[in-house]
Amino acid sequence: MTNSPRITVAEFEDLCAEQLPFVAMMGLQVQDIGYGNARILLPTSENILRPGGTVSGPAMMGLADAVMYAAILGQIGRVEQAVTTNLNCNFLRRPKPTDIMGVGKLLKVGRRLAVGEVSMFTMGEEDAPVAHVTATYAIPPDHQ
Repeated sequence: MTNSPRITVAEFEDLCAEQLPFVAMMGLQVQDIGYGNARILLPTSENILRPGGTVSGPAMMGLADAVMYAAILGQIGRVEQAVTTNLNCNFLRRPKPTDIMGVGKLLKVGRRLAVGEVSMFTMGEEDAPVAHVTATYAIPPDHQ
């Protein structure tokens, strides 16, 4: 049996517009939110490129954080006070200056913590990730 997501893409986008302006500033495009998983696209732009024509690390970490938040809300519903407590990013290879997809899934969701991972790849190269993130979120005790 498959669980349905507890938040829709439209509801997540509304939440981001209200409370997470960096999502709009980065131009993040939510592709899909499932129960404990999410896919978000980071479109390339001059604002996120480093000298030498590569996507900046902070932009990719912002993408990963947004993917994790979407995956968590996909499983537990709209819990605005769920916050990042740890984010570890391993940059695996230099990304081309093109759109980057972040694909995340939750590994464990407890009463107070959620742990997940996000793989990022340039479009068209899904088998060659450019970065891998593991992250932990704190979930407020009164979220039920």
